Amino acid sequence: MSVKLAIIYYSSYGTNHAMAEIAAEAARAAGAEARLLKVPETAPAEVVAGVEAWQAHARKTAAVPTASIADMEWANAYLFVAPTRFGVMASQMRAFIDTLGGFWAGGGLANKAVSAMTSAQNPHGGQETTLLSFYATAIHWGSIVVAPGFTDPVIFKAGGNPYGYSHTSGKELSADDREAIGHQARRLVEVAAKLNA
Repeated sequence: MSVKLAIIYYSSYGTNHAMAEIAAEAARAAGAEARLLKVPETAPAEVVAGVEAWQAHARKTAAVPTASIADMEWANAYLFVAPTRFGVMASQMRAFIDTLGGFWAGGGLANKAVSAMTSAQNPHGGQETTLLSFYATAIHWGSIVVAPGFTDPVIFKAGGNPYGYSHTSGKELSADDREAIGHQARRLVEVAAKLNA
């Protein structure tokens, strides 16, 4: 069975969207069928409109499909990408995850490979706890957590986070950052392929 990967992201200003795009490219190069999907914006429209960069990114990505239960049913692996907010995932991502109760209760998320990536404003701004909050949810689902660990030297070059790639917002994505994202996506595809063999 081929790997059908749903890359589900939330991004206010573009960092996590860029990370998700890099992951999608790497996953496709590794042989997966990948869908790049955003979660719905839950912030009030006037709040988004009041921040120029937020509004600009919303316009730029208006054509990106919104993740749905149908996408979750289609996929046999998931990569979640969202910024940290006060040490846990952004509320927009949490709101989407909270819609999955019925699908989860029917066993739809069990035994599927899951990985996560995040960003924060500074290097110790909650990235690790955010990734662990994703994985706590995945464990409740009965999913199989596929963290990058220290399985490639590039992990050390790109911040050294074994739980998942994490980026400091405002910094350019370097070649090492891109390779770390690619490595995590390829590892997820590799493990998902074994689970679905």
